[in-house]
Amino acid sequence: MRSHKLLMIPGPIEFDPAVLAALGAPTTSHMDADFIEAFGESLEMMRQVFLAPHGQPFILAGSGTLAMDAVAANMVEAGDNVLLINTGFFSERFGEILRRYGADLYQLQSPIGGRPSLEEIETALRKRETKLLVITQVDTSTGVLTDVRSVAELAHHYGALIVVDGVCSVGAEELRMEEWGIDVALTASQKAIGVPPGLALWVVSPQAIERFKQRKSPVMNYYSDWNNWLPVMLSHEERKPSYFCTPAVNLVWALHVSLKQILTEGMEARFQRHTVLSKTFKAAIKAWELDQVPLKDEFAAHTLTAVRYPAGVQGSALLAEVAKRDIVISGGLHPQIKTQYFRVGHMGTTTIGDVMATISAIEQGLIACGYPIQPGVGLAAAQAAQL
Repeated sequence: MRSHKLLMIPGPIEFDPAVLAALGAPTTSHMDADFIEAFGESLEMMRQVFLAPHGQPFILAGSGTLAMDAVAANMVEAGDNVLLINTGFFSERFGEILRRYGADLYQLQSPIGGRPSLEEIETALRKRETKLLVITQVDTSTGVLTDVRSVAELAHHYGALIVVDGVCSVGAEELRMEEWGIDVALTASQKAIGVPPGLALWVVSPQAIERFKQRKSPVMNYYSDWNNWLPVMLSHEERKPSYFCTPAVNLVWALHVSLKQILTEGMEARFQRHTVLSKTFKAAIKAWELDQVPLKDEFAAHTLTAVRYPAGVQGSALLAEVAKRDIVISGGLHPQIKTQYFRVGHMGTTTIGDVMATISAIEQGLIACGYPIQPGVGLAAAQAAQL
């Protein structure tokens, strides 16, 4: 029996006990041979999780926003043409970061819940020479999933490198970095990677590393400068001590455990499991006759579901009713529709049992808030979706 409310938000997620045990273990020296081994193994396992056998992994203390900031700082020089595919709040954030480093930014946007078409993206790429195309695979604010593979094909056809914000996707959504030609993919520890908040993670393709080495101007961020960090990563893979600044020792130990668990499950099985979790939860949404924020089913992520409140139901009241049943879900995040929807995360260690418990709590909460649905209709639909 859980000693706390079940956390079903889009991150932080529930964490495996073995991961938490590693986090709570006595801290070792960052120069300890065992820690250097764990750090090096973690870098090697990241290649397998990102499906990037020739990529260069980085592990830094920080959040997903740090990963975005580091990629922008190292990959962008003043005046570079950058195309941003905007699908929500975190796409907007990435755009602001890119501007800070001097990018000449052009954005493609759609109505909230939509995503630009491939034709629109190709038209934008034709209009001007683009150095970098930046895309969010799953925007946590809208639950919109982007067709990364097709966009990457377009980017390389027009000579652009592609950066994927995978904060809410890596380790759960299908992402084949090397096969799809992705140049940089980034994430954070607290979502599908399954480690408490505090690590920024990314992998860089050989082509992007070469582009970085050809910079004509210094990196305008001291902490994030890959010139400082690349020797550290390379040394740890060689099992040699190296220092720039103190790593988040216990978080790296926890990452080491979590990455082993992910690879034991296997990436193909993991992609499939998250598809089933998503299908199960979304079947209940449909049975309740509720709308999602994504405008089409194929736009909807597998790591979370963004659900519009029914008419007459106050968001704060529904979230409180669900919490009474020991389940925590999130309210809206996108500023333009923040009070109109709620979000449920189903990634990482989430099980079908967790999803069913959440469906039950939301269903009871909707009924308590006066929404006229038949008790059990959501659970029945969710069970049928698994057959």
